[in-house]
Amino acid sequence: MLGGRPDRNNVSRETGLPADWNLEEKKGPLKNVKWIAALGKTTWGSPVVAGGRVFIGTDSASTVPTEQRGVLMCFAEADGKLLWSAAHDKLPSPSQDDGSIGLTGTPCVAGDRVYYVSNRAELVCRHVADGKEVWSLDLRAKVGVLPNQASSSSPLVVGDLVFVVTGHGVDHKTGKIKDPAVPSFLAVNRHTGAIAWQDNSPGAKILTGQWGSPGYGVVAGVPQVAFPGGDGWMYAFEPATGKLLWKFNGKAHEKASADGEPATQFQFVAAPVFVGDRVFAAIGEPEASTAAGALRCLDATQRGDVTRTAEVWRADGELMNDSISMPAVHGGLVFAADAPGYLSCFDAAAGARLWQADLKSNIWGSPLVADGKVYVQGAEGNVLVFAAAREKKLIAALTIPDGGHGTLVAANGVLYLTGQKRLYAISAAR
Repeated sequence: MLGGRPDRNNVSRETGLPADWNLEEKKGPLKNVKWIAALGKTTWGSPVVAGGRVFIGTDSASTVPTEQRGVLMCFAEADGKLLWSAAHDKLPSPSQDDGSIGLTGTPCVAGDRVYYVSNRAELVCRHVADGKEVWSLDLRAKVGVLPNQASSSSPLVVGDLVFVVTGHGVDHKTGKIKDPAVPSFLAVNRHTGAIAWQDNSPGAKILTGQWGSPGYGVVAGVPQVAFPGGDGWMYAFEPATGKLLWKFNGKAHEKASADGEPATQFQFVAAPVFVGDRVFAAIGEPEASTAAGALRCLDATQRGDVTRTAEVWRADGELMNDSISMPAVHGGLVFAADAPGYLSCFDAAAGARLWQADLKSNIWGSPLVADGKVYVQGAEGNVLVFAAAREKKLIAALTIPDGGHGTLVAANGVLYLTGQKRLYAISAAR
């Protein structure tokens, strides 16, 4: 799943991963390339690897608007051969399903099933083996969801439940929420597609849309699942029942404008990351800006409205721009990327920034920590590799030919890089 595990902490135990490659024949012989697979024309999500297969969401390669689709593709892990794909027609309204966006969320594989959110705001379950649909939950028809621009949540499976942010947002014409009672968060039986419980906490206070994903952790022996609300709050629940455990206002540090409107449209977009009894999360929006954001470390043992009490530390102002990336926490360090293109390393306990690096390109994905290294990808196709250490040490500066918005993934000794139109499997020569 996104981040590899339910805690969403994108830290891998893989070793022997390459920190050097050449993906372009015009620059000489290809280097450390296991295989390259064609995707659609624009890819926003990241791959997941499970059971000898690689799954990724993309779109159709057509330049004809009426022929555009959101597509889930399944490749063989061994050689990149396309095994099957599933296509979803675009919704009639571009304000709900933008024409330049396909299937943007990252799928989740559990056993012999793969779960994902389609561009049509459907939570879909398919067989891993052949792609045949097991069930589909139409969030628009079933619970009244009105997507804003895109449906982009990456499902989370824990036990018999699959958790997903519905994507409910403001009406494009009025700028208001049509129905505040529509749920923003669902727990669904992963075997049947039946809704187990739902929550509409943001209500009428959703700022624009909701494109985030949930995270899960066991804190002081208590399981909890948290989702980023479209109102800028983080909400955590008892997974089995939907009982609210705590909520945190991620915009509490912002000063409202003179007319009482929110200072920014920032919200928690990336999934919250659980590490021990802490939750790490950054605030931003899916439109890269240079405004100050905030990276937070929260105490997840508290209950109720914890806005004033749960913040262990916050990096904001000059320390952190707005971000839609998940931080990666490892070895007492937090590696966090922001939308304008900076990778920062913070002390996990105190929140002090230890170093920062400029990718000179927007960052849409999240850092990967693996094999003693930190990999981070810029939207223009630049990839920087640093030592996962308290001191800044650049190991390599590399490129992906066709740019990309994804997060690097490591599995079985292979690195997966997502370009706009291609998926690259990179393996060190042996």
